[in-house]
Amino acid sequence: MPSATLLGQALISGVLAGGMYGLLALGLSLSWGLLRLVNLSHFALAFLAAYLTYELGTTYHVEPWWSAMLIVPAMFAIGVAQHWLFDKFKVNELASLLITFSFAVVLEVAIQLYWTADYRRFETHYSTLSIKAGPFYIPVLELVLCLVAGVLAWGTWLWLRRTYVGKALRASAEDADIAAAYGIDHKKLAYLLSGIGAGYAGVAGTFIALIATLAPAQIWAWLGVVFAVVIIGRLGNPLGALFAGMLIGASESLAMAVLSPAWAPVVSFSVLIAILLWDPDWL
Repeated sequence: MPSATLLGQALISGVLAGGMYGLLALGLSLSWGLLRLVNLSHFALAFLAAYLTYELGTTYHVEPWWSAMLIVPAMFAIGVAQHWLFDKFKVNELASLLITFSFAVVLEVAIQLYWTADYRRFETHYSTLSIKAGPFYIPVLELVLCLVAGVLAWGTWLWLRRTYVGKALRASAEDADIAAAYGIDHKKLAYLLSGIGAGYAGVAGTFIALIATLAPAQIWAWLGVVFAVVIIGRLGNPLGALFAGMLIGASESLAMAVLSPAWAPVVSFSVLIAILLWDPDWL
């Protein structure tokens, strides 16, 4: 049995890793829950943002926080353009899954052609910084990631529930026809939400560049677990996505510490299966 210190460190590391799951799940949860579009290219956009952060940092020596000010608006524009295509061709939920999967594959190939399939790591002077809290170590970058994810999730939750635009989005998701009868322009709101979701992918990509090792195939590495996080957190619920991400991250980390790393992928899907068996209408 691992020591209490090891278990505590595993729990801290898992919660921090879950912050990345939650941040990646945030945009996907919004598009799936409120627009009924399953955007698999969300992961590819995050990695495109990560590679752009890497390129700007290593070639032009631009700090990631400055490059994010260029990359996040660019991702927002891509999200709006994507939704324009969905709207123009009347894409439904199933078709969106297939189309965005294809788009993700195209992006993966484009990334591989430009940056090659080599593993790449973006090192900064603060990459290895950590805070010592008793016997535990807290990586600064992952702590900042969780704080940013928390601010975005909480801010989005408040925006959806306290503002006219947010309430209009939720009303449109419930019944677009009735919402339209009250003067709500669902199409314009959908463009906005698609852009925001893609922008969140850009934010996630900035942190991926700083924390993870980059390779084109890594686009698919978190696909399963982030989908589980989106469903466990409930579609369209930003706070639920963040809490579910941290729950899954902590569970995986503890499973690796107590059992073995091979058990980590089992955890998220076991939790998902248990929740859906307990309440089939959980979504």
